Amino acid sequence: MNLNTHKPSGITPWIIGAMVLILTIGLFVGLKSILMPFAAAGVLAYILNPLVENLTKHKIPRTIAAMLVMLLGLSVIVILLLIVVPMLINLMDSIYEKLPNLINWIHMTLLPWLNQTFHINIRWDADYMMRMVTQWIKSEDVNIKDTASKVLPMVWQQGSGFVDWLANLMLFPFLLYYFLLDWSRWTVGITNMIPRRILPTYQRIITNMDTILGAFLRGELLVMIIMGLVYGIGLALVGLRSGFAIGMIAGLLVFIPYLGAFTGLLLATLAAVLQFHGWPGLLMVWCVFALGQFLESFFVTPKIVGDRIGLSPFWVIFSLMAFGQLLGFVGMLLALPLAAICLVLIREGTQAYKNSNYYRQQPENAIIKNEKQTHNT
Repeated sequence: MNLNTHKPSGITPWIIGAMVLILTIGLFVGLKSILMPFAAAGVLAYILNPLVENLTKHKIPRTIAAMLVMLLGLSVIVILLLIVVPMLINLMDSIYEKLPNLINWIHMTLLPWLNQTFHINIRWDADYMMRMVTQWIKSEDVNIKDTASKVLPMVWQQGSGFVDWLANLMLFPFLLYYFLLDWSRWTVGITNMIPRRILPTYQRIITNMDTILGAFLRGELLVMIIMGLVYGIGLALVGLRSGFAIGMIAGLLVFIPYLGAFTGLLLATLAAVLQFHGWPGLLMVWCVFALGQFLESFFVTPKIVGDRIGLSPFWVIFSLMAFGQLLGFVGMLLALPLAAICLVLIREGTQAYKNSNYYRQQPENAIIKNEKQTHNT
């Protein structure tokens, strides 16, 4: 007869997992200066890996599948940049050129409407404001030129920052390809290193993490694309110049709750004021964002992402701010994956705590009372 009935504590794997997570975050903090291309490639590879797996199921070698998916992902990013960036540059140039018209519109249209509607008395010296803005623009132009004249020789002599940025940009496609190529091999290798006695626990945690993280990242990516097209096409249909670029920016920022719609609405309102010089055009722009918010809140996000993953807007905002503070831009890239990991570990740790004897054990007086009731029965 085997008298060894000792079983490992149910909470031990979660303690080990928490320690590993803390050590990993510490390692990331120490190496954050070189992690940016690795983090970006890793997150994008996680999103694109199911495409590679589907291609390999159709008898396509993984090397070719990884290359095809990598080229597809980079092509989408490059096309998006080629469309959006020139439009944004044109928008900034238009704002710079039409700033006097904006000041005049505020003075002649907006302020009288506010004073009449809300029975207030706001006064604004448009001529003085125009002089101040003109002086600020001129001073900033001089400052930029002076700064550039001082910085450019330094960059030319000690251009390590630019060289690092360029090296990261050139390194990114290779990292993305090798992430996609070796993803399944790394997954199997890590699984083989896990002690057999905690393997079921490890597999359950990894499955939960993949469910939450995969549903959120891939779902949010699809929501971002859909809402970018909704905002962009809507603003283009109302005749707003650079409207498609503004809409795409609003859509791409949807993953940060409320920031995407607010940023897009602010840019679109400014562009509409400069272009339409009246309320009808401005109201049409606002209607586009109102319709977009309605579709996103009640149809797009609930249908694609849903509420089952548990990453609330509070959790998303806090994780972006916290990991961004710890790791900078790298932390922003890894915020949602790390938030999903922390969420799963908190859930699993809470469940293990509630199943432990420490939590379930009753007070001694309650035990004695139960024994007396059983004896009397």
